Amino acid sequence: MPAPAIRDKLRTRALAKTRKVRRTDAHATAPESADSAPAARYEQVKQYIRNTIDSGERRAGDRIPSELDLVESLGVSRMTVNRALRELTNEGLLTRVSGVGTFVAESKPQSTLLMIAHIGDEIRSRGHEYSYQAVLVQREVAPVHVSNALGLPLGASVFHVICVHRENGLPVQLEDRYVNPAIAPDFIEQDFSATRPSEYLFSVVPAHDVEHVVDAGLPSRAEAELLQIAVEEPCLTLMRRTWTSGVAVTFARFVHPGSRYRLGCRFAPESSQRQG
Repeated sequence: MPAPAIRDKLRTRALAKTRKVRRTDAHATAPESADSAPAARYEQVKQYIRNTIDSGERRAGDRIPSELDLVESLGVSRMTVNRALRELTNEGLLTRVSGVGTFVAESKPQSTLLMIAHIGDEIRSRGHEYSYQAVLVQREVAPVHVSNALGLPLGASVFHVICVHRENGLPVQLEDRYVNPAIAPDFIEQDFSATRPSEYLFSVVPAHDVEHVVDAGLPSRAEAELLQIAVEEPCLTLMRRTWTSGVAVTFARFVHPGSRYRLGCRFAPESSQRQG
């Protein structure tokens, strides 16, 4: 039998949607079938939290009570609460920020794959606050994979910037960009506290060709720290290369926490491409 606290706070709010009770008279209740057996306690906690969100009691951005508060108010173990919060985070309903707390997640925004989209414009179009920080701006010897991506000789010099883009203060994208100095020689001289790297490149170098490749994987420890996520959280990575007049301009990786962002597009194919 669930503890009284579970019966009061969970059973009436979560199990009422799934358990079918058939009364035979004003004072008796028919036995429940096997299909209506109570769910595991962590599932009950998950449903309780979902109900507080579905009812409007908690909205996007609202803080969820701490694990200890939920343990005390619901009468379950901390392990049960931790599993419920972890699974709801993996499902994208909650966002957990290390050292800060757990919050109701915003609906995951979607970025297009068919054009060069500026994330700041996307965030502002949703009426949200956009901010970013350039954490690295330097000239360096290109790693082998970068020189290969840009078609540069081994040991060539490149510009390298790393930026963190935030939506309502929460990191949603890590930009790791390399730029060909021969095409944008003044790139490194820009004040990237005022101008985003993508904006500057867009204004001075036309992109005649663009390549997008999406991959999924785990972040490096450094990437996880900058994005304020666990190293075990899956991420979506958009890799972009651009060319102007056949010469490579930039090679960039945009790392997005899977629980906070998604990538997609909608387009109308030409008649010759409509093959199902």
